[in-house]
Amino acid sequence: MKTPEGSPPPLSHPGHSAKPPWYFLVLLILAGESAFILPFVLSRVFRPTVLDTFGLDNTQLGLCFSVYGVVALVSYFFGGPLADKYPPRKLIAVALWMTALGGLAYATFPAYPVLRVLYGYWGFTTIFIFWAPMIKATRVWGGATSQGKAFGFLDGGRGLVGALFGTLGVLVFSWFLGSETTATLVAERREAFRYVILVSAALVALVGVLVWLFMKMDRNLEREIILERISMAQIRDVARLPAVWLLMIIILCAYVGYKITDVFSLYAQDVMRYDQVQSAQVGTFLLFMRPVVGVLIGVVADRSRTTFWLVVSFLVSILGALLFATGIITDSATVLFFLSILIVATGVYAARALYFAVMERGKIPLVLTGTAVGLISLIGYTPDIFAGPAMGFLLDQSPGETGHQHVFWMLAAFSCIGCLAAWRYFKLYGRPR
Repeated sequence: MKTPEGSPPPLSHPGHSAKPPWYFLVLLILAGESAFILPFVLSRVFRPTVLDTFGLDNTQLGLCFSVYGVVALVSYFFGGPLADKYPPRKLIAVALWMTALGGLAYATFPAYPVLRVLYGYWGFTTIFIFWAPMIKATRVWGGATSQGKAFGFLDGGRGLVGALFGTLGVLVFSWFLGSETTATLVAERREAFRYVILVSAALVALVGVLVWLFMKMDRNLEREIILERISMAQIRDVARLPAVWLLMIIILCAYVGYKITDVFSLYAQDVMRYDQVQSAQVGTFLLFMRPVVGVLIGVVADRSRTTFWLVVSFLVSILGALLFATGIITDSATVLFFLSILIVATGVYAARALYFAVMERGKIPLVLTGTAVGLISLIGYTPDIFAGPAMGFLLDQSPGETGHQHVFWMLAAFSCIGCLAAWRYFKLYGRPR
């Protein structure tokens, strides 16, 4: 879309072009989680297995995530404007294919230094090329009145895709591992996990093909959301918006919560005394919570106020964090363990579903969504750098239940900060239209 130099871009969804069809969002959902299966979902579901088969401790795995985060930090800033210049479909498809190629290297079980380079490569493919186009395309689908549904369905659907990938991974892993899961050698677990990686990489590449062929939008609408040139004046105008700065804090705190959900499968092993397959099943159970929470919160938020429900989500996260942090969950408290997972998952996944859905309320220009997402993510996703090493350090310094308690105190602290920022956003932008 062409705008005169210095003139403000449109603040809302274009009203005279055809809205993308429903399968556009379905493809976004498939792509949105597929991009992160290899670098994150597999290690979330199979964390004990990843540590064993790659010969890593928690701190080293956390540092791999940090390398990803450092590359992502640069990629957010420069990749954001890229999304405002090129159609989302092409960027997303290329990103998926490049990410799948990384899976082939991952399946060779590279040494730790090479693994860090691989995570840096994934930081480029999943962020520089992929992240802002996905957010912008979702905002376009939601229009001016369905942002809660759009982002709730996106995050909930991503959760369902991740859960299905996790379930498939557990089935493949169990099939090749056999029934005697506690007695298998590292080499046997490695070979079983190799098949999990290769199947995942193939599916990621297939989703890229589907996106390229079918995730098309009306040509008039596509022209309206694309800028031929982005000026520094427009970037400065976006950077001055209070919504942008508050979302930086909100997303940072919510994303710390999301990163901490990575430890639930390890908690199941260390505290609840589950074996590796049972631990992976706990991680997969958690993933199935995400679609339920995302869809429900998206529908409810559109019928009331998205900004209010963002505050509620952080309050729920605080409650769940305190249940784990206080140490009342023991290996005999199975019901309480799963109930507490449900509470944490509800708060964390609700916040994830809503934090980009409030961009419309914050009057962030649609045509500059990519640029705004780049600026917001520059701070908001810094947990990719520090959360992994911080959790790894806490877990390794105090092995067992104590280390896990320290991790959940960390979640409680960040959730409190996020709640305050969300409350301020609600006060500024929460009035009914």
